[in-house]
Amino acid sequence: MSSTADQPESVPPDQAQDPSEASATETASTNTTVQDPVPTASAEPPPAEITAQPVPAIVTQVDEGSPPPQPVQTTGHGHGHDSLMTMAIGALGVVFGDIGTSPLYAVREAFSRHLEVNQDNVYGVLCLIFWALVIVICTKYLGFVMKADLHGEGGVLALTVQVANSAASKLKSYPLLVALGLFGTSLLYGDGMITPAISILSAVEGLELVQPGLGHFVIPITIVILILLFSAQKYGTEAVGSVFGPVMLVWFSTLGLLGISQIMKHPGVLASLNPYYAFLFITHHQHAAFFVLGSVFLAVTGGEAVYADMGHFGRTPIRYAWFLLVFPCLLLNYMGQGALLLTTPGAQNDPFYMMVPTQLRLVIVLLATCATVIASQALISGAFSLTMQAVQMGFIPRQKVMQTSASAKGQIYVPLVNWGLMLACIGLVVGFKSSSNLAAAYGIAVTTTMVIDSILFTVLTIYGWNWAVWKALCMCALFLSLELLFFAGNVVKVPEGGWLPLTVGAAIYISMSTWRRGREILGIEIRKRTIAFTDLINMIETQGAHRAPGTAIFMYGDPTRTPPALLSNLKHNRVIHEKVLFVGVRIVDQPFLFSSQRTEVSSLGHGFHLVRLQFGFMDKLNVPDELSRVVLDGLPVTQDATYFLGKETVIPRSEKYSGMPIWRESLFALMSRNAQDATAFFNLPPDRVVELGTQVEI
Repeated sequence: MSSTADQPESVPPDQAQDPSEASATETASTNTTVQDPVPTASAEPPPAEITAQPVPAIVTQVDEGSPPPQPVQTTGHGHGHDSLMTMAIGALGVVFGDIGTSPLYAVREAFSRHLEVNQDNVYGVLCLIFWALVIVICTKYLGFVMKADLHGEGGVLALTVQVANSAASKLKSYPLLVALGLFGTSLLYGDGMITPAISILSAVEGLELVQPGLGHFVIPITIVILILLFSAQKYGTEAVGSVFGPVMLVWFSTLGLLGISQIMKHPGVLASLNPYYAFLFITHHQHAAFFVLGSVFLAVTGGEAVYADMGHFGRTPIRYAWFLLVFPCLLLNYMGQGALLLTTPGAQNDPFYMMVPTQLRLVIVLLATCATVIASQALISGAFSLTMQAVQMGFIPRQKVMQTSASAKGQIYVPLVNWGLMLACIGLVVGFKSSSNLAAAYGIAVTTTMVIDSILFTVLTIYGWNWAVWKALCMCALFLSLELLFFAGNVVKVPEGGWLPLTVGAAIYISMSTWRRGREILGIEIRKRTIAFTDLINMIETQGAHRAPGTAIFMYGDPTRTPPALLSNLKHNRVIHEKVLFVGVRIVDQPFLFSSQRTEVSSLGHGFHLVRLQFGFMDKLNVPDELSRVVLDGLPVTQDATYFLGKETVIPRSEKYSGMPIWRESLFALMSRNAQDATAFFNLPPDRVVELGTQVEI
């Protein structure tokens, strides 16, 4: 039977669903190469179900002479002796890098569509930026949404799981809610493509002000920086992570000082905090206001990272960093840019760099480039973490994930995602040529994700936290009233480039939903070709079977059914090992588990044992390491054991008899062929793996 690590676990271990191998056509082969594992899919729950049960009490069998289980190290909550201020400084680079580089282009884009520079317009734009930061970041994310953590982890995927675990799972609209969450997750990949491109490009464009003749070097320099950035990912960010916070501390301080220098020349600009100017601006411009709103929203892009990266530092350090430094410095800089626009004609072409004294512009360009690289690093690392979570929860095929740090579990590297993002970023830079052009594509994915966050959070407060409906809807109305305006402002940018992140998000969503549905159908087909474990025992007792010396380890998905790999081995080789372990892997809805929570062993008689392994959805899946703690008859079970895995070749059947359209079947078959093999995914020793191949029609 197969491991459940390829799907989200939604039932307790004694009801776990089926393994994956057995087919209409069976071919047996033995080899020691890295093979594709037994996929697991389930007939239940329905496609939208992604919940996981709470971790039960587990008895772990370990060698008495071995050291006691050690707690699993996490990146987000084991603050240890780190001071609150140290954690807050660390959050500056990881959490606020993206939103911290928005002053490079937000105000500039607001006036890029021939919006006249006068006091009412400047005050209106600044007022919109201020209240967007207050409502979206200060109130929504820091005040409310960050309370919706999944064992300390945040993000739209964690929010979706909580909605799935609440009473909302009984609603008729539940599949739509989960689909929304899955689509929001998919959109983050589109955001991850655009953020490095627009951030680094906007910083390097400052060279044109330093020396106009350097303009034609902007794109080549940007591409070189992107190549270096993505090429360095395989070494991990731990070595340079310690400098992220201090660099961003200098960056935010610089933003504040630049703003103060301009506010002193026109202190009246502070009057723009009055919401009256936002109302006046929208009523006077109406149609044009939608285009400006799309640009104003650039000031809060990156705000979703406040929630998504919560697991790295926790709520309190993030809140301290925001209210004590980030928010004041951003506000001062935006006010300073507004003051500059009112005192310097032509400053709307690049108000940020125009604030900088001529002799310091090169230094600020270099500092801005460092800040944008750090902001890009945070997005790239986030894409890696999101990919690992999606794999663990069964939404995408297994991917090669490399741990880049021995001490920090969050430091991972996913080659496929890394190189895909690099090619996409370079393509965007070459295709759009300037950050102004890229700004048209930027924002639509983020604002859509924010709207989805608001909807899911409202559902969670009603059905998970038992809030009064009127209270939840009033809160939702406050958030959505502004976010839907921003959404409308970004929709008008779809023909100019906004279609790109939406297309990427839709493609990833289709792939994720196809993979999940295909696994479920595959599990149903495989279950038809297995027998109950009690039938296997009766077969052995009545017909007998040669018991070969040694230990065989079979991955399984349903502890009540016999693994197809064992049936194939018995059919072709007429043998069963003296000691047989059925090992099941279950992913729970916690990010990390202690070692003492991971293993449960029970005897089934006749030399058969059932081993249930549990991992958090951000844990590294190392099956041999966990089995090494299990001792049977005085010896570790992994000593000289052979792992039996199944490899299914998925064959689409005619659409008339299938559970999916033929094009989705073909897509699922393609994804199955390109999934990472189980040997590497579960860290099995390749020289002790035997593969039994099968073909399955879906």
